Amino acid sequence: MKRVIFLVMTVFSLAITNGQNITDALRYSTESLNGTARFNSLSGAFGALGGDVSSIVVNPAGSSVFLNSVGTITVSVVDKKNKATYFNTTTSTSDANFKFNQLGFVFVLRNPNPESSFNKFTMGLNYIATQNFDENLFVRGTGNTSISEFFLAQAQGVPLNLLQLQSGETISSLYSYLGETEGVAAQNAFLGYQGFIIDPIDPDNPSNTQYYSTIAPGNYYQEYSYYTSGYSGKYTFNLATQLNRNISLGVNLNSNNIDYRQTTFLYETNSNQGSLVNNVGFENNLAVYGWGFSAQFGAIAKVTNSLRVGLTYDTPIWYDIYEETIQYLDTQRNQNGNTINEIIDPRIVNIFQKYELRTPWKVSGSAAYVFGKQGLISFDYVYKDYSSIQFGPSHDPVFAAENNRIKSELKGASIYRIGGEYRIDLLSIRGGYVFEESPYKNTTTLGDLTGFSFGFGYFLGSYNIDLSYSRTQQDRKQQLYDVGLTDVASINTSRNNYVLTIAYEIN
Repeated sequence: MKRVIFLVMTVFSLAITNGQNITDALRYSTESLNGTARFNSLSGAFGALGGDVSSIVVNPAGSSVFLNSVGTITVSVVDKKNKATYFNTTTSTSDANFKFNQLGFVFVLRNPNPESSFNKFTMGLNYIATQNFDENLFVRGTGNTSISEFFLAQAQGVPLNLLQLQSGETISSLYSYLGETEGVAAQNAFLGYQGFIIDPIDPDNPSNTQYYSTIAPGNYYQEYSYYTSGYSGKYTFNLATQLNRNISLGVNLNSNNIDYRQTTFLYETNSNQGSLVNNVGFENNLAVYGWGFSAQFGAIAKVTNSLRVGLTYDTPIWYDIYEETIQYLDTQRNQNGNTINEIIDPRIVNIFQKYELRTPWKVSGSAAYVFGKQGLISFDYVYKDYSSIQFGPSHDPVFAAENNRIKSELKGASIYRIGGEYRIDLLSIRGGYVFEESPYKNTTTLGDLTGFSFGFGYFLGSYNIDLSYSRTQQDRKQQLYDVGLTDVASINTSRNNYVLTIAYEIN
């Protein structure tokens, strides 16, 4: 019953909307702790420090702290584990992968005029993978809501004659037509009808718009697989300057991109008396591509020889996003004592119209205390207003309704990061802690994130080798579908990140 790969995709259709929601908005509006190993070791608490290529991600003024030009390259192994509980049944899955997640350079230009207030100028180029979407989730359990409720919810109000094949029509051609003219809900209704999951109340009336489920009430054993892959990344052009050796100012111009893949597969079986359909396999594939622009403005002030403070403002990211979907349905029914398999495989790629997404703005304040050449301690506070997320075009009634939902369910959230470093000759020992508040007003939907990190670095003249380990943990509720089958699984996610960075300094 389970099919993960579609071998043939023959027809392309332009559908109306794919039902973007809060989950999509948050997926592209959040960032994981990524960057150089030193940056990860201190849990990203670099807003007032600078002096690390990844520090420009949190404060663009950080590049002006460098004394010499430097370049870094970073790779990591990310191990993400999910523990899911669904109707008192617990399953565990994990996904580990090797990633290239950072490459950057900072060029330092000293001002030869000692009388000038501008001591130096810096220019930086940096790439960072802001989010790793690779995840593997498996849920199973026995509940009392069938997948047929999803198809019923999609079908109510759709005329029967739109779901029936006419002379000369094929599954593919009608599915494509419905996507172009009626939208995703009608396509789902078509799958459910052709798979014998739903039937019309009045089968002799082509204008019938009401349906019932052929799967009888009772208990349903379900397996739900959720696999995602891809990343979001940020390409940064950085400019900064230092004034009178005490004030640093910087700006980032960022090009942001999204590459996301998602496959979900639901398998359901029942032995309820009166059920026509006893087994269902339903697969959905989603591909997302996006490009956006953002900017950052930052400052670092050296209050004393030891104390530094920083301030950063991040604009929203203005994304243009494109989506494609593929669906597949497989059912098994008992009819007149015979078992019949029904495969509804349109082999259609739905290509959706571009939509816009504005992610939250954020502001950061930071402070750091440097103990000479022995070590340092640093603290960052970040406020991010998730209620300002907005889909567009805003005049679209579907997006307008979702934007209102975002304002009512999401809120501004705080992030706290603290990190420290202690140096013993050529060896640096580091550690950090991070706490992120949930963006939801109802934190049972998505809980707070907590994490810690540690690592070390070794100085080899012009080279530095840095290693780090970080771990974060967060709870969430995952709803299987937006309508109909809205049962939720409780998920605990832990993310382990092992990072290696090689840095080269040009003296």
